[in-house]
Amino acid sequence: MAGTRLRRRDARTDYWPGFVDAMASLLLVIIFLLSIFVLAQFFLGQQLSGRDTVLNRLNSQISELTELLALERASNRDLEDTIATLSANLSDAEADRDRLSGLLDAASSEAGEAGGALATLESELDEERRLSQRALSQVELLNQQISALRRQIAALENALDASETRDRESQAKIADLGRRLNVALAQRVQELSRYRSDFFGRLREILSQRSDIRVVGDRFVFQSEVLFPSGTDTINPEGREELVKLADAINELSAQIPEEIDWVLRVDGHTDARPLSGTGRFRNNWELSAARAISVVRFLIDQGVDPERLVAAGFGEFQPLDEGDDPEALARNRRIELKLTGR
Repeated sequence: MAGTRLRRRDARTDYWPGFVDAMASLLLVIIFLLSIFVLAQFFLGQQLSGRDTVLNRLNSQISELTELLALERASNRDLEDTIATLSANLSDAEADRDRLSGLLDAASSEAGEAGGALATLESELDEERRLSQRALSQVELLNQQISALRRQIAALENALDASETRDRESQAKIADLGRRLNVALAQRVQELSRYRSDFFGRLREILSQRSDIRVVGDRFVFQSEVLFPSGTDTINPEGREELVKLADAINELSAQIPEEIDWVLRVDGHTDARPLSGTGRFRNNWELSAARAISVVRFLIDQGVDPERLVAAGFGEFQPLDEGDDPEALARNRRIELKLTGR
């Protein structure tokens, strides 16, 4: 009976070495995990300084490892409780050993995953280094381009300043030339006015006996009947005599006026407001007035007047001297006007 009890006691105590081995293995795994954790922190601290994105990823993985360690510690406490329970119940010890085996497998798998994560991080660090080097090269190139652009802008600003200086000088010269030109034009106008007065005075002397030739403002006016039969542009003999006198006066004046005064004698043809029949040579008063002015100009050219000093224009009935429609008003509106003016 005593022998039987002794054998049972010996059989019960044979399980303790297994428990001790399990505890030792568990402790080794924990130490291994802690070593991995410490090494991971060391390498991550050396490799990932300044890399916020990668550091956040490592912190996340460290948090996972911490959670695993907490789980392992909790498992250790459970194992201690289990060992205490195994001392009372061997069947529970068998179940705990199986659970510990499963936890060891999980820990080994997680340790392998941690190693893979470290390798991935190192690869990402290498890629980040390459990208940083490429970015530095691009920044250097951009700095060179910016320096070149600044030099070009400085050159353009210098050119613009020089151009503005030349522009101000040119504007000053233009303003001075404008003042001088205005003075010269005013002098020419005064000189032309003097010669116009002399010309009209000479015409008054020559044609003073004619009541149908008169001065109106700055124009010398011939009534059309003096020069042309009604409705034609052919100068009559009496008109030719008067125009010969006019040509002599113009030639005399041309010799007196300085060459720098650019003058012309404008010959303007005017009609009254009565429309033409349209069946004759001229269809309307425009054509008749222009043809009469051209006839006068041609006759003056034949008398030696410089054609470059003559201008012919036709105004039809649209520039009347008298707005009435009586015979006297109509006669006053039928006329040839001579005006000495600038070109």
